[in-house]
Amino acid sequence: MTRIYLSPPHLGDEEGRLVFDALASNWVAPLGPHVDAFETEFADTVGTDHALALSSGTAALHLALLVAGVGPGDEVVVPTLTFVATANAVRYVGAQPVFIDSSPDTWTLDPTLLAEELAARARRGRQPKAVLSVDLYGQCADYDAIRSCCEPYGVAIIEDAAEALGATYRNRPAGKLGDLAAFSFNGNKIITTSSGGMLVSDDEVPMARARHLSNQARLPALHFEHNEVGYNYRMSNILAALGRAQLKTLAKRVARRRAINAEYRAALDELPGVHFMPDAHYGIPTSWLTCLMIDPAVFGASRDDVIDFLAGDDIEARPILKPMHLQPLYAGSSARGGEVASRIFSKGLCLPSGSNMSDSDIERVVDAILHLAPQMSSKRLA
Repeated sequence: MTRIYLSPPHLGDEEGRLVFDALASNWVAPLGPHVDAFETEFADTVGTDHALALSSGTAALHLALLVAGVGPGDEVVVPTLTFVATANAVRYVGAQPVFIDSSPDTWTLDPTLLAEELAARARRGRQPKAVLSVDLYGQCADYDAIRSCCEPYGVAIIEDAAEALGATYRNRPAGKLGDLAAFSFNGNKIITTSSGGMLVSDDEVPMARARHLSNQARLPALHFEHNEVGYNYRMSNILAALGRAQLKTLAKRVARRRAINAEYRAALDELPGVHFMPDAHYGIPTSWLTCLMIDPAVFGASRDDVIDFLAGDDIEARPILKPMHLQPLYAGSSARGGEVASRIFSKGLCLPSGSNMSDSDIERVVDAILHLAPQMSSKRLA
């Protein structure tokens, strides 16, 4: 049997055609017609006025913080349940993350705890410079609630939409929900450029500055002229060609991941001790990864038991992200709550969810999990 990966790249014929076009044109630098076209097409897809193609999603987060005015000595609110790149970007600019627990209803940043944190800081006379919210596993955070918390204090909102391209929040697309938003095109994301990312916004001023910084902050002169530190963050024309081809299939990719999620739920949702990541009432997620929690006392096997058993059948599954407040890197950082995210991590796992999974692949994953559930296994054999 072939290995079933968690979220492998999904490529087609158009990718080869456009990449060959980029090679044939000899545009292989971090500039070119495919970069320009990819930015325009991506902005149209997300519905923003501006888009900037970059070397990674992390680069997009870094630039978003810089152009939002975050710097040394500042603080930025970050959900504790996220990938480390989100928190690391805060450290890149010399600021410190302040971690907030997850809402049990969505697994994303808890707006109630955010309101408590900002009110407490108002009493102390020191607000964070920004809230860096995360659309976790393709599900948007509750941005209306987050904005109502932030606006009275003038706190900027940056949307980490790395996993959420194609998701919606109250009929608005991911990427339109903060002052700036960052996307990732890593090999495991919904669309991929191998590596790469995109920064988007409706605000021309910070986007123009981000574009300037992304190109080594080069000033307009015949020679190389610089008056501040810049970064080599621009996307290559070859990778942009790959991204353009991938973007054409976005709707199909997202629809397939949602269908995979629905099939997993139909087969496993009634298993004792199994609890899928809740779908927020306010939007439609991408279901980038199908995530669930295993209660070992009820299910009869732990999260790690399930992952190990699947690995024995050459199926890749992974634990839910370890919260940042539990990471050695961020020991001692300020945090509000953490119990919800810790519980999700201790019991949570991600199932294979790639858009190129076949129905037989899904059945194989489901059968392996049912094998570990005595109650359901006996029913199936009866």
